[in-house]
Amino acid sequence: MISQLLVITCFGQLYMTKTGQSSFFSETPLENIAAVNNQVIVILNTANGEIAIKMPQRGFHFPNKLMEEHFNENYMETEKYPSAVFAGKIKESVDYSKDGNYAVNVDGILDMHGVKQNRSFKGQITIAGGQITLTSAFDIKLTDHKIEVPTLVLAKIAESIAVKNKFVLTPKKA
Repeated sequence: MISQLLVITCFGQLYMTKTGQSSFFSETPLENIAAVNNQVIVILNTANGEIAIKMPQRGFHFPNKLMEEHFNENYMETEKYPSAVFAGKIKESVDYSKDGNYAVNVDGILDMHGVKQNRSFKGQITIAGGQITLTSAFDIKLTDHKIEVPTLVLAKIAESIAVKNKFVLTPKKA
């Protein structure tokens, strides 16, 4: 991840945050599970649209501490896979010097739970007052990243998890 961040920091205007927000929601008839992470690191190179995201898995917090423990130890195995990483590129041309809203598509590689997959995500870029806000919502199937759910709790965890992101980026200081 660090090498990916260094590559995109070589050229262009950089915007970043260390407090990006990512949340997920699992809905089943037996139980709903929600968690929020406010420790997501994001760097965007506005010259070429390259983006790197590092999401510490232990940054997800749940209303129920037992859920958080199970998430870290049994499902995400955070000792072995501490972070999810996405490195990609915004496909559309965006005028970062002009306030406005832009619908975008981002292609890249998501490395989560030790499984790397090519992914395409739809999102929104809002530029206002010198800040860039990135938002997206998408689903991730647990099986795509070899995240195993014990049979005993299979009915309590959805096969596909709804993910929402909001990253407010400001110019990176030299």
